[in-house]
Amino acid sequence: MIDPLFLQAILGGCGIALVAAPLGSVMVWRRLAYFGDTLSHSALLGIALSLVTGLFLTAAVFLTAVVVALTLNGLRRMEQVSSDALLGLLSHASLAIGLVVIALIPSARVDLFAFLFGDILSIDQTDLWIIGVGGAAVFAILAVIWRSLLLATLDRALAEAEGVRPGLVEAIYTVLLALVIATAIKLVGALLITALLIIPAVTARSLARTPERMVFLAMLFGIAAVIVGLSASYLIDIPSGPSIVVAAFIGFSVVFFYQLLLRRD
Repeated sequence: MIDPLFLQAILGGCGIALVAAPLGSVMVWRRLAYFGDTLSHSALLGIALSLVTGLFLTAAVFLTAVVVALTLNGLRRMEQVSSDALLGLLSHASLAIGLVVIALIPSARVDLFAFLFGDILSIDQTDLWIIGVGGAAVFAILAVIWRSLLLATLDRALAEAEGVRPGLVEAIYTVLLALVIATAIKLVGALLITALLIIPAVTARSLARTPERMVFLAMLFGIAAVIVGLSASYLIDIPSGPSIVVAAFIGFSVVFFYQLLLRRD
């Protein structure tokens, strides 16, 4: 019989994989991997905010990620520092400031390893509800903005000519990304959530001819990584978050080398 805690972890992980697929696909198309890293690193600031104010953890991480994203967008418009330099600055600064603030809270009892690398096996019914409701909200909003988001990604000028407001659509996408990162931090951790967003999408990209097919395949690869990674974690007692990411990387490697063999033939 399957352990109920393990089943909850599988359900939660698959829920995150499903929501991460479309957002990760857009991230790959727009070359925003480092942007995702910056938001995930800001999660440590959110954890510190939660400890200081008593705010619910997911809400604190979400608010912090949104503030960091909006700050980044504002600084990018000033054009005094290059985008990649800004991303590196905010990414490492937010991670370091979060760790320092946590260390300065005498009463804080925080398992930093769990927040950095995840502890999906500790997921509970409340977490499942958060993932379910949050995931449904993300899908509903994506369904509304999907065409506009694709147009803005492919050609910003064309999108504007079609009546799309790229700035607004990108801001909505950023908020959705922050929501997924806030929800997933307990599962795979602040340092690994970007990998769960990117690796299944990159794996699917080489096999898909349409954006929708890429998203569908990314969902399948993400779910497979969750199931394989959690099974390995459960059976041989290794960290769950890194196990999921390693499983996703193995899937990418298999697809990559298989395609290399096909090209040689």
